[in-house]
Amino acid sequence: MGLIWVGFSQQVLGQDTSYAPMKLDTPDSIKVNNIFIIGNEKTQKDIILRELDFTTDFYYDWDTFLQIIQSDRQKIYNLRLFTTVEITPLLTGTDEVEVLIAVKERWYVVPSIIFALADRNFSEWWTNQQRDFSRVNYGARISHANVGGRNEKLKFAGQLGFTKALDVLYSKPYIDKKQKHGLAAQVTFFDQKTIPIRSANNRQVFYSNETEDVLRKNLAAALRYTFRRTFYNFHLVNVGFNKTWIDPDVLIENPDYFQHDNTELSYFWLTYSFRHDKRDNIAYATQGELLQISATKYGLFNLEDIDEIELNLTANKYFKLNEKFHIASGLTTNWFLSPRQPYTLVRGIGYSPNFIRDMSSMSLKDSSFMFIKTVFDGNFLILSLIYPKPSLWKNSVSFLFSFT
Repeated sequence: MGLIWVGFSQQVLGQDTSYAPMKLDTPDSIKVNNIFIIGNEKTQKDIILRELDFTTDFYYDWDTFLQIIQSDRQKIYNLRLFTTVEITPLLTGTDEVEVLIAVKERWYVVPSIIFALADRNFSEWWTNQQRDFSRVNYGARISHANVGGRNEKLKFAGQLGFTKALDVLYSKPYIDKKQKHGLAAQVTFFDQKTIPIRSANNRQVFYSNETEDVLRKNLAAALRYTFRRTFYNFHLVNVGFNKTWIDPDVLIENPDYFQHDNTELSYFWLTYSFRHDKRDNIAYATQGELLQISATKYGLFNLEDIDEIELNLTANKYFKLNEKFHIASGLTTNWFLSPRQPYTLVRGIGYSPNFIRDMSSMSLKDSSFMFIKTVFDGNFLILSLIYPKPSLWKNSVSFLFSFT
């Protein structure tokens, strides 16, 4: 049987490419006979087929089918397993097609050197810490992005310097044949000789004692369950254990560091998250939306050192104006239900990912905050509205403009 190559090829090179089929007679509806995949030397076929919204032996409206292919191509690329993705329908008759999916795999094993500042960002290190090179972390990291060809992730990192750390992570997106349920596990340990113990004038205050003792040690372990019900919706449940030790000198400097007079803080925690992710490119989105809602309970048993609930909301929308410009607007909120928390849980604006340009050397710490950030691509304008406390949301607004 002869094949007609339809001039419809979707290719991704980090950004969306043109979508321009050739002018030829096409049927009103088509049936997919077969799906062929080439270029997946390591990645198993099922991982790619999981992202497809069409199947064989089913009729589709032609224009709808082209839209499905465009969306499926982007979903496959967002697996972050391939550098290029092409989906091409081949007409084999008046109303039948064969679909060819061509991918080019990334380099999956990536070793790297750790050399990073221990501070929140470069401005903090340059301005507030006087460019102190003892505040540098160094070590090695190795990650495998496709263990076994099923999109499993394995990461190992060992770090010395300002902060000594060990981090091991393994995740498997699917543990069942229907590819809906996944698991991940992580173990982390670190110690520090210099730690932030409080905030003053919207800046962190660091402390280290005269004998350069280790002031803080932290051991954490977590297990994550993932349920992917549809292409764009994810449900995640995380359960973990955290134990922190501090030197008695820390309590002398800040008696409320743990909200009690003990030098240890240990607790189990549980988080439920819902994520709707329909961005065209998760690495650099220009269209689509992202919504993430989560609730965390710190302290699952009555005998633990903490009893706290944290709520988080992130909502981002991306608008493409033309081939060169887009607008990204996002809302981020964080609430703790009690007015005070251990210092190890306190977060706020100025910490990644809640980083705002022009506030890089500041940290607004509060139990609750909300800010809105709008970015006009082309590096023209960043507008941020900051609401430090729920009680002041109606009358405390700051506008920050940044031109780059």
